[in-house]
Amino acid sequence: MLLQNLEQYEIILASKSLRRQELLRELGLKFKVQAMDIPEVFPEGMNMTEIPIYLAELKAEAFRPLLKNNQLVITADTIVWLDGHVLNKPTDYADGFRMLKDLSGKKHQVLTGVCLLSTEKKVSFYELTDVWFKSLSDEEIQFYLKNFHPYDKAGAYGIQEWIGYIGVYRIEGSFFNVMGLPVQSLYEHLKAFK
Repeated sequence: MLLQNLEQYEIILASKSLRRQELLRELGLKFKVQAMDIPEVFPEGMNMTEIPIYLAELKAEAFRPLLKNNQLVITADTIVWLDGHVLNKPTDYADGFRMLKDLSGKKHQVLTGVCLLSTEKKVSFYELTDVWFKSLSDEEIQFYLKNFHPYDKAGAYGIQEWIGYIGVYRIEGSFFNVMGLPVQSLYEHLKAFK
């Protein structure tokens, strides 16, 4: 294993996201999944780079009282930022339609905050990716919402799904960040974690 510095740790991924689990597995890490339901609420007035770190740390801190000396918790939170506002997970079909209509024909930012927490150390960072959507027709949005039900995704879309194939024509930054976990940055931070 390349990340030999982590052999002393039992790694916990605090996320129910199947995408994050898949990406972490592909990194070659052994880990267990143990998620808590933490409300994704943040103070008003935070800027776009503060929000995902705040939420990732909030999730990590919930584990602090339970952490053993040999455990390392990885938490993450992804937000979509458009025109100075956060697009959270859609509450229903109408909310998802509104979000995708807002994203249509525009550039937006996807930010993922990550927190690594042990009993000795806490490291937090974020990754930012710019994403451009073509103008989406109402029919395309309706097809996506009816067939893919993206209600667990910030901004109401998954770039690795149909809407990403037909709608996203350009990105700058990490593709995997848009999926929900900036694996390259995470790898570098894990490599440095002592």
